[in-house]
Amino acid sequence: MSSAVSPLAPTNVPEMPTLAGVKLATAAAGIRYKGRTDVLLAVMDKGTSVAGVFTRSKCPSAPVEWCRAKLGAGKSSSKAKSSKAGTARALVVNSGNANAFTGKTGRQSTALTATIAAKALGCSPAEIFLASTGVIGEPLDATKFDGVLGTLAEQAVPGEWMNAAKAIMTTDTFPKVATATVKLGKAKVTINGMAKGAGMIAPDMATMLAFVFTDAPIAAGALQALLKGGVEDTFNAVTIDGDTSTSDTLLAFATGAAAEHGAPKISRASDPRLKAFTKAFHAVLADLAEQVARDGEGARKLVEIIVEGATSKASARRIAMSIANSPLVKTAIAGEDANWGRVVMAVGKAGEPADRDKLAISFNGIRVASRGARDPSYDEAEVSAAMKNPKIQIKVALGLGKGRDRVLTCDLTKEYVAINGDYRS
Repeated sequence: MSSAVSPLAPTNVPEMPTLAGVKLATAAAGIRYKGRTDVLLAVMDKGTSVAGVFTRSKCPSAPVEWCRAKLGAGKSSSKAKSSKAGTARALVVNSGNANAFTGKTGRQSTALTATIAAKALGCSPAEIFLASTGVIGEPLDATKFDGVLGTLAEQAVPGEWMNAAKAIMTTDTFPKVATATVKLGKAKVTINGMAKGAGMIAPDMATMLAFVFTDAPIAAGALQALLKGGVEDTFNAVTIDGDTSTSDTLLAFATGAAAEHGAPKISRASDPRLKAFTKAFHAVLADLAEQVARDGEGARKLVEIIVEGATSKASARRIAMSIANSPLVKTAIAGEDANWGRVVMAVGKAGEPADRDKLAISFNGIRVASRGARDPSYDEAEVSAAMKNPKIQIKVALGLGKGRDRVLTCDLTKEYVAINGDYRS
């Protein structure tokens, strides 16, 4: 974990309200770090619904496989099958060790962790969900959870959201939390979320680790549909370095406690009563996803890339990601250089429909290139001043159709190399 907080960290951190049906506790189990918490236990009331989306990596971590199995999704599936998604009593998260590429030992560690947690809570191991983040390839000693999880189960209390978010950090420089309240029927319901992620970020179904909780009474199938619909333009529209983690996990939990206050029970994501909730749910996901981009390892610039005039949204997404993942584009932004030639390069290599002579490019609203050449009104001093802003918007207009998309990334600095060069030491 870096000692210096990212200059892009949010200036306003929300007060995280308590959420009925969820209690939290953290501890230092000595997984890898010294002098800091590295284990989170979230305890949910009986009957809590759960849904999840995970990495599409062909080398998934043992906790990812565990969660998929508990949600009824096979090893080859990239998404949980909503019809078989079940209930959860607890979430156990550790930082410092990803429990990935650990073979049979890794699978045994997940089973032991779930057994220890289940014993502490008096439930089935199938109701325990797991996530791990940190170094890949090192065995996770799950015996370190013995005793720790029992103590955490006794100590868990509502409202410990910031401490929970801190416990799951690795190279993150600040804890990432978001919250929203919204009416569901006549009742007010709460949505709280936390995430971690700063490097190895090119999510494909979810982010590094993210967990969203609500007291709304939403059945597992509906929650799964909400989650699947929510990730595409939030977590899946963020990239730091183009590398998809073995451990990407996004889990959502619905305790249903708000039913006692008149919230209607929701069984379908298409229920019209869920409209405002869906908007708020997506807003929490989007907030967390942007915080991940703001905390990119070594980042000094938040970069928004908008591609419009593409032949389709999917085509615009692929072009935007080509720009966002280009080391040459990202280093130019780090150097505060509006080098549109690198953007042209990234558009051209994307393999998507594009016409050089229709292309227009803008940096922070200033058009620097149009009709396949430098814009006639280009002013180097004006553009250079704009590139000093902490947030840079690159807009590419293709002039081919109505497809539009937006992705977030950050610049690429020397600090990124330093952080990752020392990661295992």
